[in-house]
Amino acid sequence: MEEVNVTYLILGGHVDIQQYRLLYFMVFLVVYILIICSNSTIMYLIWKHPNLHEPMYIFIAGLLLNSVFLSTNIYPKLLIDILSDEQIISHHACIAQFFMFYTLGCSEFLLLAAMAYDRYVSICKPLQYPSIMTKKAVSIFLALAWLVPACHHVGIATLTSYQKLCSFTLKAIFCNNTIFKLFCVTSRTLTIFGVFYLLNVAMFPVIFIIFTYIRILIICYRSSTEVRKKAAQTCLPHLLVLTNYFVLITYDVITVRLDSDFPKIVRLVMTLQLVLYNPLFNPILYGLKMKDIYKHLKRLFCQEKTN
Repeated sequence: MEEVNVTYLILGGHVDIQQYRLLYFMVFLVVYILIICSNSTIMYLIWKHPNLHEPMYIFIAGLLLNSVFLSTNIYPKLLIDILSDEQIISHHACIAQFFMFYTLGCSEFLLLAAMAYDRYVSICKPLQYPSIMTKKAVSIFLALAWLVPACHHVGIATLTSYQKLCSFTLKAIFCNNTIFKLFCVTSRTLTIFGVFYLLNVAMFPVIFIIFTYIRILIICYRSSTEVRKKAAQTCLPHLLVLTNYFVLITYDVITVRLDSDFPKIVRLVMTLQLVLYNPLFNPILYGLKMKDIYKHLKRLFCQEKTN
Protein backbone atom coordinates (compact mmCIF):
# COMPACT_ATOMS: atom_id res chain seq x y z
CA MET A 1 0.00 0.00 0.00
CA GLU A 2 1.51 3.32 -1.06
CA GLU A 3 2.04 6.13 1.42
CA VAL A 4 1.35 9.79 0.66
CA ASN A 5 3.47 12.32 2.55
CA VAL A 6 1.20 15.22 3.53
CA THR A 7 3.02 18.57 3.46
CA TYR A 8 1.22 21.22 5.48
CA LEU A 9 0.69 24.73 4.13
CA ILE A 10 -0.50 26.31 7.37
CA LEU A 11 -0.19 30.12 7.41
CA GLY A 12 0.48 30.18 3.69
CA GLY A 13 3.74 28.25 3.61
CA HIS A 14 5.73 25.35 4.99
CA VAL A 15 5.52 25.76 8.76
CA ASP A 16 7.72 24.05 11.32
CA ILE A 17 5.11 21.77 12.91
CA GLN A 18 7.61 20.67 15.57
CA GLN A 19 8.13 24.20 16.89
CA TYR A 20 4.48 25.17 17.15
CA ARG A 21 3.02 21.68 17.64
CA LEU A 22 1.17 22.31 20.91
CA LEU A 23 -0.19 25.68 19.78
CA TYR A 24 -1.61 24.30 16.52
CA PHE A 25 -3.02 21.27 18.30
CA MET A 26 -4.87 23.39 20.87
CA VAL A 27 -6.21 25.82 18.26
CA PHE A 28 -7.56 23.09 15.97
CA LEU A 29 -8.90 21.08 18.92
CA VAL A 30 -10.83 24.09 20.25
CA VAL A 31 -12.19 24.82 16.75
CA TYR A 32 -13.28 21.19 16.30
CA ILE A 33 -15.05 21.19 19.69
CA LEU A 34 -16.80 24.47 18.80
CA ILE A 35 -17.96 23.01 15.47
CA ILE A 36 -19.35 19.87 17.11
CA CYS A 37 -21.04 21.76 19.96
CA SER A 38 -22.57 24.59 17.89
CA ASN A 39 -23.96 22.31 15.17
CA SER A 40 -25.17 19.70 17.68
CA THR A 41 -26.95 22.35 19.75
CA ILE A 42 -29.06 23.56 16.80
CA MET A 43 -29.77 19.96 15.74
CA TYR A 44 -30.86 19.15 19.31
CA LEU A 45 -33.25 22.10 19.38
CA ILE A 46 -34.79 21.05 16.05
CA TRP A 47 -35.20 17.48 17.31
CA LYS A 48 -36.63 18.48 20.70
CA HIS A 49 -39.22 21.13 19.80
CA PRO A 50 -42.31 20.04 17.80
CA ASN A 51 -42.78 23.47 16.20
CA LEU A 52 -39.40 22.96 14.49
CA HIS A 53 -40.45 19.62 12.96
CA GLU A 54 -41.10 21.31 9.63
CA PRO A 55 -39.38 20.55 6.30
CA MET A 56 -37.31 23.75 6.34
CA TYR A 57 -35.83 23.02 9.77
CA ILE A 58 -35.29 19.33 8.97
CA PHE A 59 -33.25 20.36 5.92
CA ILE A 60 -31.30 22.79 8.12
CA ALA A 61 -30.57 19.89 10.49
CA GLY A 62 -29.30 17.95 7.47
CA LEU A 63 -26.90 20.77 6.60
CA LEU A 64 -25.63 20.93 10.17
CA LEU A 65 -25.16 17.15 10.28
CA ASN A 66 -23.09 17.47 7.11
CA SER A 67 -20.87 20.05 8.81
CA VAL A 68 -20.25 17.64 11.70
CA PHE A 69 -19.38 14.76 9.36
CA LEU A 70 -17.17 16.95 7.15
CA SER A 71 -15.23 18.24 10.15
CA THR A 72 -14.90 14.73 11.60
CA ASN A 73 -13.51 13.63 8.24
CA ILE A 74 -10.72 16.22 8.54
CA TYR A 75 -9.96 17.23 12.14
CA PRO A 76 -9.15 13.92 13.95
CA LYS A 77 -6.55 12.99 11.33
CA LEU A 78 -5.21 16.56 11.33
CA LEU A 79 -4.85 16.56 15.13
CA ILE A 80 -3.03 13.21 15.06
CA ASP A 81 -0.67 14.48 12.35
CA ILE A 82 0.16 17.63 14.30
CA LEU A 83 1.32 15.46 17.23
CA SER A 84 3.25 13.12 14.92
CA ASP A 85 6.81 13.55 13.71
CA GLU A 86 5.74 12.71 10.16
CA GLN A 87 2.46 13.57 8.45
CA ILE A 88 1.78 10.32 6.59
CA ILE A 89 -1.45 8.91 5.19
CA SER A 90 -1.88 5.73 3.16
CA HIS A 91 -3.01 6.01 -0.44
CA HIS A 92 -6.28 4.17 0.26
CA ALA A 93 -7.01 6.21 3.39
CA CYS A 94 -6.38 9.38 1.39
CA ILE A 95 -8.89 8.27 -1.26
CA ALA A 96 -11.42 7.44 1.48
CA GLN A 97 -11.03 10.94 2.94
CA PHE A 98 -11.29 12.40 -0.57
CA PHE A 99 -14.49 10.38 -1.19
CA MET A 100 -16.15 11.44 2.07
CA PHE A 101 -15.21 15.10 1.63
CA TYR A 102 -16.71 15.49 -1.85
CA THR A 103 -19.71 13.25 -1.19
CA LEU A 104 -20.71 15.32 1.85
CA GLY A 105 -19.66 18.61 0.26
CA CYS A 106 -21.75 18.11 -2.87
CA SER A 107 -24.74 16.90 -0.86
CA GLU A 108 -24.85 20.47 0.49
CA PHE A 109 -25.97 21.72 -2.93
CA LEU A 110 -28.75 19.13 -3.13
CA LEU A 111 -29.92 19.98 0.39
CA LEU A 112 -29.95 23.68 -0.51
CA ALA A 113 -31.89 22.84 -3.67
CA ALA A 114 -34.46 20.97 -1.55
CA MET A 115 -34.66 23.97 0.79
CA ALA A 116 -35.18 26.32 -2.16
CA TYR A 117 -38.02 24.15 -3.46
CA ASP A 118 -39.54 24.06 0.04
CA ARG A 119 -39.45 27.87 0.25
CA TYR A 120 -40.94 28.16 -3.25
CA VAL A 121 -43.90 25.93 -2.37
CA SER A 122 -44.37 27.63 1.03
CA ILE A 123 -44.40 31.18 -0.38
CA CYS A 124 -45.83 30.71 -3.87
CA LYS A 125 -48.25 27.81 -3.24
CA PRO A 126 -49.16 28.05 0.46
CA LEU A 127 -52.49 26.20 0.13
CA GLN A 128 -50.83 23.21 -1.53
CA TYR A 129 -47.84 23.15 0.83
CA PRO A 130 -49.11 20.45 3.28
CA SER A 131 -49.98 18.07 0.45
CA ILE A 132 -46.67 18.59 -1.41
CA MET A 133 -44.08 18.75 1.40
CA THR A 134 -45.16 15.61 3.24
CA LYS A 135 -42.96 13.58 5.58
CA LYS A 136 -42.46 11.05 2.79
CA ALA A 137 -41.35 13.77 0.35
CA VAL A 138 -38.91 15.23 2.88
CA SER A 139 -37.45 11.76 3.55
CA ILE A 140 -36.98 11.19 -0.19
CA PHE A 141 -35.25 14.57 -0.62
CA LEU A 142 -32.89 13.82 2.29
CA ALA A 143 -32.07 10.33 0.98
CA LEU A 144 -31.37 11.64 -2.53
CA ALA A 145 -29.21 14.47 -1.17
CA TRP A 146 -26.80 11.95 0.38
CA LEU A 147 -27.14 8.93 -1.93
CA VAL A 148 -26.81 10.68 -5.31
CA PRO A 149 -23.38 12.25 -4.57
CA ALA A 150 -22.19 9.01 -2.97
CA CYS A 151 -23.18 6.92 -6.01
CA HIS A 152 -21.59 9.42 -8.39
CA HIS A 153 -18.38 9.67 -6.40
CA VAL A 154 -17.85 5.92 -6.07
CA GLY A 155 -16.82 5.89 -9.74
CA ILE A 156 -14.36 8.77 -9.32
CA ALA A 157 -12.84 7.26 -6.15
CA THR A 158 -12.47 3.87 -7.87
CA LEU A 159 -10.75 5.37 -10.92
CA THR A 160 -8.52 7.45 -8.65
CA SER A 161 -7.38 4.39 -6.69
CA TYR A 162 -5.99 2.79 -9.89
CA GLN A 163 -3.96 5.83 -11.00
CA LYS A 164 -0.19 5.52 -10.85
CA LEU A 165 1.48 8.03 -8.55
CA CYS A 166 4.70 9.85 -9.51
CA SER A 167 4.64 12.25 -6.56
CA PHE A 168 4.07 11.46 -2.90
CA THR A 169 3.85 14.93 -1.40
CA LEU A 170 0.39 16.39 -1.01
CA LYS A 171 0.46 20.17 -0.54
CA ALA A 172 -2.70 20.38 1.55
CA ILE A 173 -3.87 19.74 5.10
CA PHE A 174 -6.22 16.95 3.97
CA CYS A 175 -6.88 14.87 0.86
CA ASN A 176 -8.93 16.87 -1.63
CA ASN A 177 -8.65 17.42 -5.40
CA THR A 178 -4.94 18.11 -5.03
CA ILE A 179 -4.39 14.32 -5.15
CA PHE A 180 -4.87 14.64 -8.94
CA LYS A 181 -1.52 16.45 -9.04
CA LEU A 182 0.16 13.29 -7.74
CA PHE A 183 -0.72 11.27 -10.86
CA CYS A 184 1.91 10.47 -13.46
CA VAL A 185 -0.55 11.04 -16.31
CA THR A 186 -3.84 12.93 -16.27
CA SER A 187 -6.70 10.51 -16.88
CA ARG A 188 -9.08 11.67 -19.62
CA THR A 189 -11.78 9.29 -18.34
CA LEU A 190 -11.43 10.70 -14.83
CA THR A 191 -11.65 14.25 -16.16
CA ILE A 192 -14.85 13.52 -18.14
CA PHE A 193 -16.35 11.68 -15.16
CA GLY A 194 -15.45 14.61 -12.90
CA VAL A 195 -17.09 17.18 -15.18
CA PHE A 196 -20.24 15.03 -15.43
CA TYR A 197 -20.28 14.67 -11.64
CA LEU A 198 -19.74 18.41 -11.11
CA LEU A 199 -22.63 19.28 -13.43
CA ASN A 200 -25.03 16.82 -11.79
CA VAL A 201 -24.46 17.54 -8.13
CA ALA A 202 -23.26 21.16 -8.18
CA MET A 203 -24.03 23.22 -11.27
CA PHE A 204 -27.55 21.94 -12.02
CA PRO A 205 -28.68 22.32 -8.37
CA VAL A 206 -27.24 25.87 -8.30
CA ILE A 207 -29.09 26.77 -11.51
CA PHE A 208 -32.29 25.30 -10.04
CA ILE A 209 -31.82 27.28 -6.82
CA ILE A 210 -31.23 30.55 -8.67
CA PHE A 211 -34.26 29.98 -10.89
CA THR A 212 -36.40 29.11 -7.84
CA TYR A 213 -35.40 32.20 -5.90
CA ILE A 214 -36.00 34.41 -8.93
CA ARG A 215 -39.55 33.03 -9.03
CA ILE A 216 -39.91 33.71 -5.30
CA LEU A 217 -38.68 37.29 -5.74
CA ILE A 218 -41.15 37.91 -8.57
CA ILE A 219 -44.04 36.61 -6.45
CA CYS A 220 -42.91 38.60 -3.40
CA TYR A 221 -42.59 41.80 -5.44
CA ARG A 222 -46.28 41.51 -6.35
CA SER A 223 -47.35 40.59 -2.80
CA SER A 224 -47.80 42.40 0.48
CA THR A 225 -45.07 43.69 2.78
CA GLU A 226 -45.71 40.82 5.21
CA VAL A 227 -45.04 38.21 2.52
CA ARG A 228 -41.87 40.02 1.49
CA LYS A 229 -40.65 40.11 5.10
CA LYS A 230 -41.33 36.39 5.55
CA ALA A 231 -39.46 35.57 2.35
CA ALA A 232 -36.46 37.68 3.37
CA GLN A 233 -36.27 36.05 6.83
CA THR A 234 -36.29 32.49 5.49
CA CYS A 235 -34.56 32.83 2.10
CA LEU A 236 -31.65 35.15 2.91
CA PRO A 237 -29.77 32.64 5.13
CA HIS A 238 -30.08 29.96 2.43
CA LEU A 239 -28.72 32.32 -0.23
CA LEU A 240 -25.76 33.27 1.98
CA VAL A 241 -24.92 29.60 2.56
CA LEU A 242 -25.26 28.89 -1.16
CA THR A 243 -22.92 31.77 -2.05
CA ASN A 244 -20.36 30.53 0.44
CA TYR A 245 -20.38 26.97 -0.94
CA PHE A 246 -20.36 28.11 -4.55
CA VAL A 247 -17.23 30.21 -3.94
CA LEU A 248 -15.53 27.20 -2.34
CA ILE A 249 -16.38 24.78 -5.16
CA THR A 250 -15.34 27.32 -7.80
CA TYR A 251 -11.99 27.84 -6.08
CA ASP A 252 -11.52 24.07 -5.82
CA VAL A 253 -12.16 23.54 -9.54
CA ILE A 254 -10.00 26.46 -10.68
CA THR A 255 -6.97 25.55 -8.58
CA VAL A 256 -6.86 21.91 -9.65
CA ARG A 257 -8.65 21.47 -12.98
CA LEU A 258 -7.11 24.58 -14.51
CA ASP A 259 -3.85 24.03 -12.63
CA SER A 260 -3.89 27.62 -11.36
CA ASP A 261 -1.32 28.77 -8.81
CA PHE A 262 -2.97 31.17 -6.38
CA PRO A 263 -0.98 33.44 -4.05
CA LYS A 264 -0.22 32.00 -0.60
CA ILE A 265 -2.54 34.45 1.16
CA VAL A 266 -5.46 33.37 -1.05
CA ARG A 267 -4.76 29.70 -0.33
CA LEU A 268 -4.63 30.54 3.38
CA VAL A 269 -7.97 32.38 3.35
CA MET A 270 -9.75 29.65 1.36
CA THR A 271 -8.33 26.86 3.52
CA LEU A 272 -9.38 28.63 6.71
CA GLN A 273 -12.83 29.23 5.23
CA LEU A 274 -13.15 25.54 4.45
CA VAL A 275 -11.94 23.99 7.70
CA LEU A 276 -12.78 26.73 10.20
CA TYR A 277 -15.19 29.42 9.01
CA ASN A 278 -17.50 27.29 6.88
CA PRO A 279 -18.48 24.63 9.51
CA LEU A 280 -19.12 27.41 12.06
CA PHE A 281 -21.00 29.63 9.60
CA ASN A 282 -24.15 27.48 9.33
CA PRO A 283 -25.04 27.15 13.03
CA ILE A 284 -24.28 30.83 13.71
CA LEU A 285 -26.28 32.01 10.69
CA TYR A 286 -29.31 29.79 11.24
CA GLY A 287 -29.18 30.20 15.01
CA LEU A 288 -29.31 33.99 14.78
CA LYS A 289 -31.30 34.62 11.59
CA MET A 290 -34.08 32.02 11.91
CA LYS A 291 -36.50 33.52 14.42
CA ASP A 292 -37.97 30.27 15.77
CA ILE A 293 -34.53 28.67 16.25
CA TYR A 294 -33.16 31.82 17.88
CA LYS A 295 -36.10 31.89 20.31
CA HIS A 296 -35.40 28.33 21.53
CA LEU A 297 -31.65 28.97 21.56
CA LYS A 298 -32.08 32.05 23.73
CA ARG A 299 -34.41 30.15 26.07
CA LEU A 300 -31.88 27.29 26.35
CA PHE A 301 -29.03 29.56 27.42
CA CYS A 302 -31.26 31.55 29.76
CA GLN A 303 -32.28 28.33 31.50
CA GLU A 304 -28.63 27.33 31.91
CA LYS A 305 -27.79 30.71 33.46
CA THR A 306 -30.76 30.39 35.84
CA ASN A 307 -29.68 26.89 36.91
